[in-house]
Amino acid sequence: MTVLDEYAIIKNLQKKLGNKKFVSEDVEIFKVGKTKIIVKIDTFVEGTDMPSKMKISDAARKSIVACVSDFAAKGVRPQYGIISLNLPKTISRSKINEISNGFSNASKEFKFKILGGDTNEGKEIVFTVSLFGTTNKIVKRSGAKIGDIIFVTGPFGYTASGLEILLRKKKAKKTFVKKAISSVFRPNPRLDFGVNNKKYFTSTMDSSDGLSTTLNEMASQSNCKFIINNIPTRDEISEFAESNKIEPDKLVFHGGEEYEFVFTVSKKYKAIIEKNATSLKTPIIEIGYVTKGKGVFVQKGEKFSFLKDLGWHYFTK
Repeated sequence: MTVLDEYAIIKNLQKKLGNKKFVSEDVEIFKVGKTKIIVKIDTFVEGTDMPSKMKISDAARKSIVACVSDFAAKGVRPQYGIISLNLPKTISRSKINEISNGFSNASKEFKFKILGGDTNEGKEIVFTVSLFGTTNKIVKRSGAKIGDIIFVTGPFGYTASGLEILLRKKKAKKTFVKKAISSVFRPNPRLDFGVNNKKYFTSTMDSSDGLSTTLNEMASQSNCKFIINNIPTRDEISEFAESNKIEPDKLVFHGGEEYEFVFTVSKKYKAIIEKNATSLKTPIIEIGYVTKGKGVFVQKGEKFSFLKDLGWHYFTK
């Protein structure tokens, strides 16, 4: 039997729905009267998304973060949300309180109102979150221009390291273990930075499926070549990779779950972007540039290596 990947399933669905010109984006857009509504839906499944040591309140928060991160990448602030809960009938009252607190605190943290939703019974915990907002325009994945600079928010590699520690019992210094696991349990989407700087971006995309996936998707949709000449990592990631015999690029480019975003800007806005990032205490890293051609290449000295899309794709891992 042929195993379909996520893209093949989406393509099939869109074809059946009559959306022949469908182009994948971080959020969906529709109009009610003259108002453009932005909507995003995401699902968190206990069996695949929740490491055994994760608090259920952090799982509730992370299910919201997955949507907030897409809004951040598009430069839109969510205003309302609805939530669907699938819970086993044996779940305790204390767990329900923890879940409620996780959702409540997350809605306060990201300043939107949860309107309601649905509750169902099932074999495992599943949270499905949908957020809504309004805007005049979003920054698309397809807008990168030749000559643009490529930035990312935040360093990469901590979440993949955290999952190696949690799921495969890899070892590291105590301070690194704490930082890496925190990046898995409590990711921090850069909502204020995205909302306040979207007018400078030519293209953006949330990175939660992996940096290699994000860069390839943006380069493909923009019909440009991306050159990466500064890998967005830290020395302690390389030290962790070396001590556990893991390829460092695997942690940085293919891990996913960072909930950071990639963006491109014209060179003339570089100083403004860096000043605004400092003002908002948002770590950003210039990682390369956009040029004529196709694909994504990593430059190390005089050598250019093609960067394959090896990020997270459901149904293939």
